[in-house]
Amino acid sequence: MSGLVIHEHQDVKLPTMVVAFAGWPDAAEAATRAIRYMVRKLPAHRFAEIDPEKYYDFTIVRPQSRINGKGERIIKWPCNEFYSYVPERNPQNGLLLYVGTEPNLKWKSYTKTIMDLAKAKGVELIVSLGALLDAVPHTRDVRVTGRASSEGLTKKSQWLGIRNSGYQGPTSIHTALADICNQENMPQANIWAHCPHYVQTSPNPIASYALLQRLKRLVEFNIDMSELQLSGKAFTSEVTRAISKQPDVNSYVTKLEGQYDKDLSQ
Repeated sequence: MSGLVIHEHQDVKLPTMVVAFAGWPDAAEAATRAIRYMVRKLPAHRFAEIDPEKYYDFTIVRPQSRINGKGERIIKWPCNEFYSYVPERNPQNGLLLYVGTEPNLKWKSYTKTIMDLAKAKGVELIVSLGALLDAVPHTRDVRVTGRASSEGLTKKSQWLGIRNSGYQGPTSIHTALADICNQENMPQANIWAHCPHYVQTSPNPIASYALLQRLKRLVEFNIDMSELQLSGKAFTSEVTRAISKQPDVNSYVTKLEGQYDKDLSQ
């Protein structure tokens, strides 16, 4: 397993894996924030990571310089961490959570490393979370789309309010992961939140909430979502207040609302 670093060996089965990647497929940090919220609220335990050395051009994805609590300067490298959660009451419903950073190099090797660990942990379903910028209004429910590897999963996703995506064009690491899932006969689904492209504020807790709401209907877990709800209300109020001072943007949002409502009625 190329670049995999195991910090703690665990003899547990984790049937469901949920992943998100920072970078291009993580508009407003919605997907990675959603999984980090899960990690904190479950709580989940970090047990492994992927060494970033082989997978990144550090002149593009630059490491960050930080000052730690001791006043020492440290480097924060692109993050690729695996977390485990085994509920006491239902240990058969364990979760493998992964928060990564979309790599610049060797996507096939990178996704194989993820897949190899997933198989070693007994994963039977992989769900990826993503977020993209779109012409959608912040005043309506978050538009959620996705795709799944089987007809059964697709029907279940649509029943949960996840519209089937017909996107074609430049792709993300999600597609590379879906490809290796297909090669390995691993069931997989992805869920994407559409974030307003005219909002520059990050993070977007409403989009994170929408992703977790759909995920909770597809995967069995239980966390308190009230913190995200409160953050979402504050986010919406802040954006609405800022836009009210910009007549052109306000008019544009009104047009987006009309198009959103029309699409919803069809």
